Order: sequence, then structure tokens, then C-alpha cells
Amino acid sequence: MGKRRDRVLIIGLGGVGTHLAKRLLSEGADVGIIESDPELVARAETEMEADVKLGNALRLSSWKAVRAEEMDYVIAATNDDATNMMSALIADRFNIQRKIARVRSLDFDVGSVLPPELLKIDLMVHPEELVAKEIEQLTKRASGHDLIDVGDNNMQVLAMRVREDSLLAGKTPRELAGEYGSLDFRVVALARGISTTIPQAETIIAAGDQVFILARTEDMPELMKMMDLKGGTISRLMILGGGLIGQRVAELLQRSVEVRLIERDPKVAEELAVQLPYTQVLHGDGTDLNTLVGAGVAESSTFIATTGDNETNIISCLLAKHLMNRDNRDHSGEKGKTIALVNKEDLLVLASTIGLDVALNVKISAANEILKFIRRNELLAVAHLHGVDAEVVELVAREGSLITKKPLRKLASYFQEHQILIGGVKHAGIWSVAVGSTEVQVGDRVIAVCVSRYLSAVRKLFAGAE
Repeated sequence: MGKRRDRVLIIGLGGVGTHLAKRLLSEGADVGIIESDPELVARAETEMEADVKLGNALRLSSWKAVRAEEMDYVIAATNDDATNMMSALIADRFNIQRKIARVRSLDFDVGSVLPPELLKIDLMVHPEELVAKEIEQLTKRASGHDLIDVGDNNMQVLAMRVREDSLLAGKTPRELAGEYGSLDFRVVALARGISTTIPQAETIIAAGDQVFILARTEDMPELMKMMDLKGGTISRLMILGGGLIGQRVAELLQRSVEVRLIERDPKVAEELAVQLPYTQVLHGDGTDLNTLVGAGVAESSTFIATTGDNETNIISCLLAKHLMNRDNRDHSGEKGKTIALVNKEDLLVLASTIGLDVALNVKISAANEILKFIRRNELLAVAHLHGVDAEVVELVAREGSLITKKPLRKLASYFQEHQILIGGVKHAGIWSVAVGSTEVQVGDRVIAVCVSRYLSAVRKLFAGAE
């Protein structure tokens, strides 16, 4: 008898709710949905195999219509904090064991007058805060590349753009392993154009590709030196857009670096100038070249676009990148880092292929946090690779699981079919980069990389015998 599928009730089909519903369905969960907008309900009924009900989250009849008492999780993801928090209380009355709520306000965290435990919320997700903290970390690295910590910080994924003169250009992973065998690393994902692939041994890496390389944290400095990548220092940071995310990024960084923020709305700009005493707030249009020149973007280390308009963010980042590299002899655009908030998934991968360094998506960040909570018994961690359609997941090999029965090379056909790569293994307390002869033992912690839609195939590899 197979393992019972998770039953998840989602309240609200906004960006986060819709993205989560599709991800959970692709992973085999039973999904129920309550949504008050008839158009969103009609669209969901044609696009998803879920139990979608037109209703109001504050009416018990809507909960009964989706058999709430049978659910394992509720995810309240509407755009209204009060509705989401009330949904958790209602869910508790239906004996739903795990309650997750999307809440924009930071006033209800642990230690507040009304903390999550009193609201019966097991996980309170602040999407904008998640993205702001992510931008803070990316900015502090201040380079054209990016480092992602995995394996409890014992391993890292290096994201970089392949230059014409890179030692990676024109090589395959097999050739790289032969030439640089003294340094353990693996190319675990590759983005070319708008497509993402998990590279095989004979995949040729080309100039212009965005690649992701896994190595032990202690080996990363030597690897970066070999790749001729240098860490930078932040001298000046520029933010476009004074909304929730832009304002929060400024708050997080304004005491440690010179921050300039451009806001199009004069009233909002005036308010921000008072609220952000250590930030220089400027009024102007970030898609206007003269505005960016006048604001001093050419002397900035990092440019961050956080407006609510995807096209504005992408265009302004491209303009900023041009200005930051205008006097640079290296025409590959290595100077300065650009980070854009891109909330339309169709544009997310495209943004990173036309010159932007990092493209972030609020709903993906929130969904990853929620999925990590739901899958915490089997997925120890989930990290989305910025700008590509791929995930880094950490799992434990269970007794009787397929991954433990043979060397990794024996699973090559499964890995290739489902776009999966095993990158690192922790055995007997020691992390190492995985190779074809690696044999995963029961209880080992494993880092796997996969194209997002095949996450369920990774879980299947590590599922124990029932």
C-alpha cells in the first residue's frame, strides 16, 4: 500500500496561492481551493486538477464544501492579512493540524502582543520580508556572481556567467573533471537562452551560459580564484521603488552602506525621506536615462529594481548595467550587480538571459518557504536557483530507497530522464562532491539539483519502503 497523499487546502488564488497549487499538484498532493473571484475559479478549473470552490474564507459553508475536516494543511494566501489570520483560527476548529498564513505585517511575530501561537499559526510567511532579506544577502556579496549556501553551510553553489575567456567555455563536465581533478566541484545546472538543463557528462558549456557549480565551502575560494572571480566591496547602493520591499532593503542596509532610493511618486518620496534618515531619497523615473545618470548610478556597486512593474524593473536594470559598464573596457558587463524583482514567471528566466544578474520572484520565495515547511520530514532544505527553473534540495536517504541500492552511475538513465543531478553527499559526518562511483548509504544527507517540475521524481528516489 502506497503512502497517503498530503491533503492541502489553499485559501486564495493570488500569485502565491496559484503557484503553490500547481507545485503541490505536480508533486502528487490532493489540493482543495477556496477562492472568492469567479474568474480565478473558472481559470483554475480549466488549468488544475484540484477541488476548486467559489466561496468566502470567512464562511463555514465554504470550508465544509471542500471537506476541510479531511485536510492535513491549510495555506491562507489571500492578499488580506486579517483574512489569513482568521483562516488559521477557523482551520483549528476543523482540526487541521498544520496552519500556514501569508502575512505582510511584521507586527504579529514571536514576542508580539498577538504572536503566531495565539493565532494557531504554525508558519507565518512574510513574502516581502523574505525577498528583502534575500536582496540584503545578495547585495553584501557585491559581485557579478552569486553564492548559495547549502548543506548547513558546508557546501556552496556558485552562480556565474561564462565569459569568452573562461576555463569553462567549450568544455564538458567530463573534460573539466579530468583537467581539474585535484579540486572537487560539479557543474549542477546550466541556463542557455530561456531553457534550463541539468548538464550531463558530455554537455558542452558555451560562453554566455549561466552555470551553477557545487563545491565544498572550504574549496570555494580556490575555485573562484581558478575561475578568476573576485569578490567586490559595496561603495554605493541604488534602489528603484519605495514600496514594501524597496523600503525594507533600504532599512536593512542604510547604516552599513551609502543608499540612494529613487521613487516616482512625489508624495511617497517625501514620506520615505522622513522614514529613512540614513537613505538619500530622490524623486524621479527610473526608466529615464537622465534620471539614472543624475542619481549617480554609474558609481554604484549594485542597482536593485523593486517596483511593482516587471517591465520597469527589467528596463531600468538594463539601463543601469549599461551605465555602470559604459567606461569599462570589458564589454561582457562585469562591473556592478543588478537585481530585479520580476513577478511574472514568463519573464523571470528571460530577465537573466538578457543581462540581469539576478531576478527574484516574491511568490517563488514564499512558496519555497512553505514547501520547505510541508516537506520538512523528507526535504531538509529547498533553495531556488535564481534566474533559472531549478531547485537545490537536501534529503536523507531512507531505508529501502532507490538511491541506496546502487552506485550513482547505475541510475544515470533515471537522472537524465527526470533532469536530476546528485551533487553532494554527507557520509559519516563528512561532506563530499558526488561522482558516478558514489554509493549513497541509508541515513546519508544528500544534495540534489533538479528542474523544478521534477521535484517529485527526486522525492521518489529517496522514499523508503512502505
